[in-house]
Amino acid sequence: MARNKHPEETVNLILDVAFRLFMEKGYEHTSIQDIINHLGGLSKGAIYHHYKSKEDILVAVTDRMTAESNQMLAVIRDCSGLSGKEKLKTIFRESINRPIQNDIFTVAPDFHNNPKLLFSLLHDTIDNAAPNYILPIIRQGISDGSIKTDYPEQLAELILLAANVWMNPMIFDSSVEESCRKFMVFRQMLQGFGLDIVDGEMLERLEELASIYQKNKQ
Repeated sequence: MARNKHPEETVNLILDVAFRLFMEKGYEHTSIQDIINHLGGLSKGAIYHHYKSKEDILVAVTDRMTAESNQMLAVIRDCSGLSGKEKLKTIFRESINRPIQNDIFTVAPDFHNNPKLLFSLLHDTIDNAAPNYILPIIRQGISDGSIKTDYPEQLAELILLAANVWMNPMIFDSSVEESCRKFMVFRQMLQGFGLDIVDGEMLERLEELASIYQKNKQ
C-alpha cells in the first residue's frame, strides 16, 4: 500500500478526510474503515500509527478547528483597551459568533455516549481555558473595579463549566427550548456577580447552534 513519507502530511490527510466524512455522514455514522477508504491507498496501520481510535481522530479534528479560537482568546485577554468585564463580554460574543461553531455543532457527536470526549472537554476547561484565558481577565477586572469576587479561580471555572458543559446541548441532548432556558439562568447567575455580559443576540445565536445540532442528530 502507498504510504506518505512525511508524517505531518499523513496526519493532515487523515484529519482532512475525517472532517469531510464527519460533516457528510455524521460522527456516529462514520467508521474507521470509511476513513481508510478515502485515504488514497494508506493502510489501517497508517491511521493507528497516529491515532488509537475514532474518538482520538475527532479530538484532533476539533483541536485543529479551534486553534484559531485560542489565538482569538489570547488577543482579547491581552488587549490593553478593555476592562476585565468588557473582555469577558467580548470573549462570549466572539466565541459564540465564530462561523466555525456551525461546523463544530454539526460534526460533534452526542457526548452522553462518549465519556472519553466529555472528560477531555472537562479537563481542557479546568486545566487550560479557565486558568489561561478567563482567570487573568477576572483578576484584571478585580484590579480595575469592573468585576467583584473574592474567589477568582473558582469563578473562572464556574463560568466556563456553565457555558461549555451545562449549556452544551451535545452533552445533555437539550432541546432548543431547554438550551434557551439554561441561557436565561446563566445570564441571571452572571448578573448576580455584577456581570451583565450576555444579551439577546447571544441567545439568538445559541438557539441557532442548538437547532443545528438537533437537526444533525436526526
